[in-house]
Order: sequence, then structure tokens, then C-alpha cells
Amino acid sequence: MKNLFSTLVMLFAFLLISCEGNAQQTAKNKKSDGIQVIQFHSTHRCITCNAIEKLSKETLKDFPKIPFKLYNVDDAKNEKLAEQFQATGTSLFLYNPKIGKIKNLTDFAFSTAKNKPEEFKKGLKKEIQNFQ
Repeated sequence: MKNLFSTLVMLFAFLLISCEGNAQQTAKNKKSDGIQVIQFHSTHRCITCNAIEKLSKETLKDFPKIPFKLYNVDDAKNEKLAEQFQATGTSLFLYNPKIGKIKNLTDFAFSTAKNKPEEFKKGLKKEIQNFQ
């Protein structure tokens, strides 16, 4: 009887821990629902602009539900969107279209993407996790 009780307690503890882990993962995924990473660029792209795109895509592998969107500000079909974000050239944003929240990460991106790629990825990841 004592063995059965111990086994039941262990099973209950295992299930409790498993459910809690799944709830935390679900909460993390829900938090990222609706968020987008948007990069604007001009027709003629520099090394830093290309690095921002590459590193953003690499970082987003940890956030499969968050899309990366790339827009050319020189293309007339993107004019209204570029105006909404006040983008005239290379720029990087976090955006939640459900609530209209925008976070401009352009200065951060330019200061880290070319020469500090790990800092860029770590910083973008942190910004995404804190963006609500």
C-alpha cells in the first residue's frame, strides 16, 4: 500500500510539472501572437541593411509564429505603410497590428547589426519578449 501511495504521489508530481511547463510555453506563444518584425529598405541596400535582414531572420527562428516582413520604401505600393511608420530608408520595427503598437528599433539595429551580430540577436530577442 505504501508503494502504491508513493507511486501515485510521484505520478501526480510529474503531471503537475508537465502541465506547468506546457502552460508556460503556451503563454509564451500567445504573447508573440500578432507581433511582426518589419524592416524597410531603399532600392540600393548597404551592408548594414543586409545584415539587419539576415540577423532578424536568424533571431526569428526562435519565434516561429512571428513573421518577418520586408518592404522597399521606394516602391509606390509601400508608400502608405512607409508613411505610417515614418520610414524613409532602412529601418526596423516591432509591430502589433491588433493594438497598433509600434517599437522603433532602427538605432539599435544600426549600432549592432554589422559589427556585433550576437548583441543584435540577443537584443532583438529581448525586445520581442518584452514587447506587449
